[in-house]
Amino acid sequence: MKKTAVVILNYNGKKWLKKFLPTFVKHSKEADIIIIDNGSNDDSVSFIRKEFPYLQVIILKENLGFAGGYNEGLKKLNHSYFIIVNSDIEVTENWITPNIKILESNENIVAIQPKIKSFNDKSKFEHAGAAGGWIDKLGFPFCRGRVIDTIESDHNHYDDKIEIF
Repeated sequence: MKKTAVVILNYNGKKWLKKFLPTFVKHSKEADIIIIDNGSNDDSVSFIRKEFPYLQVIILKENLGFAGGYNEGLKKLNHSYFIIVNSDIEVTENWITPNIKILESNENIVAIQPKIKSFNDKSKFEHAGAAGGWIDKLGFPFCRGRVIDTIESDHNHYDDKIEIF
């Protein structure tokens, strides 16, 4: 067992696993890759077992939702670090080690979020996470790199390490 687990929640996501799981395998050598299947009724589990038989799959009997699925699946793991990711993302080289180094640099840091780039235009941030999230004084969420529907290009202007919500 490695100290870090990349944990992917799956629910009827064979098409995403087929497309993106190879990038996890290629770029996550320093971590165990674990798929929590959240009660899928497609053939995603058989796909994983056939194409990636060396990966651990935790099977939940029913869909417990996003938080419920992760919470139940994580109870079965004993790693020092969990990297919780969606099945519909592409990861790239050296995506794990810098994040673990940040966590290990300060015991008060318990969670981090890297910049998230658009799959379709890698020069721009992803709408759903961009470069870190905040909540304004009225309670509305927003992200660095995105204001409402305007998505910024990444010009390395958010490469600093700052506290986010």
